Amino acid sequence: MDRGSERDTPPGRGVGDAAAGRIPLAVVVVDREGLVSHWSSGARRLFGVVREEAVGRAAADLLPVAGALPEDMHGEAMPDAYEQYDGLGPDLEASLGGHTAYATAGRARLFPHEPGEGGERLDVLWWAYPLVGPGPSRLLVLAADATRLRDERGYDDETAERISPGFARHTELPASDELERRLPEILPSMGPGHSGRIVSQMLELGYPVLEFSQFDRVPVTPYWGVPRRPGRKRTEAVVPQRRTPPAGAVPEGAEQDLEYAAVRERLEFLNEVSSAIGTSLDLGETIREVTSAAVPRFADFAGTHLRAAVLAGEGFPDGPPDGQTVMFRVWVEHNDEPGRWDDTVPVGEAFAFPEHTPFYKCMVTGEPVLVPRVTEELSERIAGEFEKRDLRPLIGGRSLLIVPLKARNVVLGFMVLMRRPDRPAFDDMDRTTGAELAARAGLVLDNARMYTYQENVADTLQDSMLPQVTPRMAGCDIATRYLPGTRLGRIGGDWFDTIKLPGSRTALVVGDVMGHGLNSAAMMGQLRTAVQTMATMETPPAQLLRNLDDLARRLGDTYLATCLYAVYDPIRGELHLANAGHIPPVLVRAEDGSSELLDLPTGAPIGVGGVPFEAIRVKVSPGDRLVLCTDGLVEVRGSDIGEGLAALCESAAHPAASMDDACDTIIRALNTRGGRKDDVALLMARLNGIPDDHVAEWRLDADPREVAWARRLVRERLLAWGLPQAVETAELLVSEVVTNAVRHAVSEPVGLRVVRTDALLFEVTDDEPGLPEMLAAEPCDESGRGVRVVSRLAREWGASGSGHRKTVWFEQALAGRE
Repeated sequence: MDRGSERDTPPGRGVGDAAAGRIPLAVVVVDREGLVSHWSSGARRLFGVVREEAVGRAAADLLPVAGALPEDMHGEAMPDAYEQYDGLGPDLEASLGGHTAYATAGRARLFPHEPGEGGERLDVLWWAYPLVGPGPSRLLVLAADATRLRDERGYDDETAERISPGFARHTELPASDELERRLPEILPSMGPGHSGRIVSQMLELGYPVLEFSQFDRVPVTPYWGVPRRPGRKRTEAVVPQRRTPPAGAVPEGAEQDLEYAAVRERLEFLNEVSSAIGTSLDLGETIREVTSAAVPRFADFAGTHLRAAVLAGEGFPDGPPDGQTVMFRVWVEHNDEPGRWDDTVPVGEAFAFPEHTPFYKCMVTGEPVLVPRVTEELSERIAGEFEKRDLRPLIGGRSLLIVPLKARNVVLGFMVLMRRPDRPAFDDMDRTTGAELAARAGLVLDNARMYTYQENVADTLQDSMLPQVTPRMAGCDIATRYLPGTRLGRIGGDWFDTIKLPGSRTALVVGDVMGHGLNSAAMMGQLRTAVQTMATMETPPAQLLRNLDDLARRLGDTYLATCLYAVYDPIRGELHLANAGHIPPVLVRAEDGSSELLDLPTGAPIGVGGVPFEAIRVKVSPGDRLVLCTDGLVEVRGSDIGEGLAALCESAAHPAASMDDACDTIIRALNTRGGRKDDVALLMARLNGIPDDHVAEWRLDADPREVAWARRLVRERLLAWGLPQAVETAELLVSEVVTNAVRHAVSEPVGLRVVRTDALLFEVTDDEPGLPEMLAAEPCDESGRGVRVVSRLAREWGASGSGHRKTVWFEQALAGRE
């Protein structure tokens, strides 16, 4: 391309005017009020109005608008100043008024405004590009002298009307970062390479020119965005090949040029769309990107519909769609006035598309459906298929193209595309372009769908691994939080648990399997199950960790985890704790609000083997709070873990109205520290204790006559507590359990304890280690029904053995506290 030597141009000469293949452009920017906000020196030369007089004036008074009457040199109106347009597009007036949201082009003949230009009319080619987005500017108007094209370049009128503006160096476009950033939107026909070159040179050297190449086609305005006059042959903005082709070359015909330009236009459009969609794996964001990509360049309206299974992330849809398939309208994009489509085609609506509509045909065949113009008859038929809505004003006279969104030959949904009546109707080439657009969109949507499905599977698996913790246990309140890591997959090996133990005790557990992903989650599930099993067998904390370590080594070398196991006895006011390589817990004292890290024997992580575990006992008072968490909360890459532990202590001691508020305070304080990628498990227990007068204990001889005595003791205690409504059921259940105990006891007395919390807890202990069984008693059997009665009338019941003794317990709900 011959660019000339612009740096050596003598002062006072229009830079680039004489350069081969270049004609100066007038550059005008119109704001949202229709006033000129930028007027280049090229505009002054072409229209004869200086910048000071142009800026701030109505653009319709200065630019070639149909019906305008500029003044002649004597200030009198010239009734024939403007001839009828003879070129592409609607009148410039439509663009100035904001009535079009796409690029337009045209041609006009007008008298100049200044006497110095003489009385000859100007022959002007113009191009108008809407400026989208925020900012006061609304329209960029470029204009060129068509006479120079004819006289200096030898182009006839038909060829001149097919020229589209390109930019070289030296521009007088407004020197603002925003306009530079938005240039690719202003000239949507240009690919990234062209627009990048323009942006890099624009502010450096000068003003825009028409640029012609004898070898290459310049960027063009997409023909689907520029309406043509009815009856006129559609042409493309193509620069002809050199008049004398190289030896041996065969000049291409005009039709080949047109086809080449049209194909290249669509390829550039599809390439730009491909780079703009799929920037996120979020399904909702992807839907918005896919829908917005078509408007306004390819269509004036785009509506995306997806099958329910796709939208819900439930996996790949099963089989082809049919008349019963429910589709969701997930996004709508248009350039009509705001709110026009909202009531008739609301986003989020779900329905099955009726048969005998083009939407149904596209859905079940998986092929594009093209309706060049929606006739009145067709609009009536389509509207008749939908109840309680009138689609006729919205679709009548428009061009309709429905393209399927497919992946792996399965229809995920479809996209409805429409053009207003003042734009060219969709044709076969548009159908091909729309199908390719939908194909690329379908792949992107399927990627987002699969990611959403995997996220749902991961969340479901993680949730299934974590317990449904009861907020109130005997003598303590519980609150928990779990935060998945920021790594892809959101599955980790962190867990917490609370386990009800005999004697109104509660086991509190927090663990962290090393690593992430499905393997870690599966390993966590196995270890958690093992802890639950050993805890209900009343295994002491240190012994439980030793057993867990043995299990991990038997399962494999990769089983490594940390674990903190604590047993809270609310009657004794005591914690019994053992640690396997986990970070220490924080104890917040209710008396003075102080907090401290409990000094525990650290121990080695589960799975290392050969390391002993030790347990300690810590006295606690009613109202104290115990905080257990995994290292993801306190450990951040690049920071010392001691800083995180100090922050944990400080935030745990902060006063809070509730347990949930206390957990949220800790999360807010520590989760804002940058760099966290690990999972977080947090368990907080408020150790309320059980008052002495809410506990009653007795020792009974292993004598059947003691059963009646046990019933009387229980009756008197419940009446003293003001619970007469619980007496009858309690007497029956205690009688059954104590009868079994005294019958099977060997030598030691039978223990009976009643604990009052939010329910009544009864515990019967004897020295026969065999656990009770639920038997199928026959009608004539005299025994075997006791456990069945307990299981039927008690809220919960269970049995555990430790050493040579066993404990059978059951809970009885209090009236109004279920």
